[in-house]
Amino acid sequence: MTSIDDVAASLGVSTATVSRALRGLPGVAEETRARVTATANKLGYVPSSSASGLASGRTMAMGVLVPVIDRWYFSAVLEGVDRQLRAAGYDLIVFSLGGDGVNRDRVFHRSILRKRIDALLVMCMHLTEEERTAVQELEYPNIVIGGAVEGVRHVGIDDARAARDAVEYLIGLGHTQIAHMRGGGSFDIDFEVPRLREQAFRQTMADHGLPVREDWSAFGDFRFSTSRSSALKLLADPLHRPTAVFCSSDEMAFGVLKAAAELGIAVPGQLSVIGIDDHEFAEPMGLTTIRQDPADQGAFAADLLLGELLRHEPSEYPPSRPHLLVERQSTGPVGA
Repeated sequence: MTSIDDVAASLGVSTATVSRALRGLPGVAEETRARVTATANKLGYVPSSSASGLASGRTMAMGVLVPVIDRWYFSAVLEGVDRQLRAAGYDLIVFSLGGDGVNRDRVFHRSILRKRIDALLVMCMHLTEEERTAVQELEYPNIVIGGAVEGVRHVGIDDARAARDAVEYLIGLGHTQIAHMRGGGSFDIDFEVPRLREQAFRQTMADHGLPVREDWSAFGDFRFSTSRSSALKLLADPLHRPTAVFCSSDEMAFGVLKAAAELGIAVPGQLSVIGIDDHEFAEPMGLTTIRQDPADQGAFAADLLLGELLRHEPSEYPPSRPHLLVERQSTGPVGA
């Protein structure tokens, strides 16, 4: 295995010069830095994160706190974060609450608050006042991805605008009898997201003078199985069923599509369904949706923190990430 001594010997410079050049520290001529980088790449030298940490006072690791791991959104965000960290020579440490939240005390008060990481990304979850204060008082950079947390920087789409765009699209197709498959509730996941999307749904309906039927507000919990069960009840009566369902996530929209198929309801002839996400299964399922890019959000957030750590550049409050309406086969005009 190539060592830092090998790189230094090959160039005829000291190991300290190689170390400083590869870590981007001052005091090294740009020409020398370029030669060191090229030689290190040629020889296959990989800097030791532990050695870098000893020299710089950093751990060369970034933490990501997630409520659970087995959700499409979370895994996609992690992929974006990991891509940026690997390129910067940083390690990724995942702290999972495991769904039931039993790890909260360990994570917030015994793991994260130890100096095991240089920065922290918190993925869409509700934080108690004590936990929020703990994050705000961290000595290293931190940011939230997904649902916003009061007092902490946030990267994500404009959830209210995305929901409004989805409902406006259905109304534009002539739908006035629109149901909502809403999420939230499990493990404090997406604490702000379901509230913002439901609020936007109700406000958009009101802006168009359309009633919101409480019996058409179904709970899907951001899960396929829960939304399928709820949709079977929502769509059971052919005389009193909506002509369209706005779903606060694609996974819930999949549940609605499955329920419609089981009940023999034609989509989009008798029922239009729209979601939010552009999940990897949305295209093969023919689902119209509001696309967001979780990997982009993760990469963007990681880059902000890396900029503060590696380039010593203060980051402004990040703007909302883009979202886009993607029209597919699950929506159409009323009665089409």
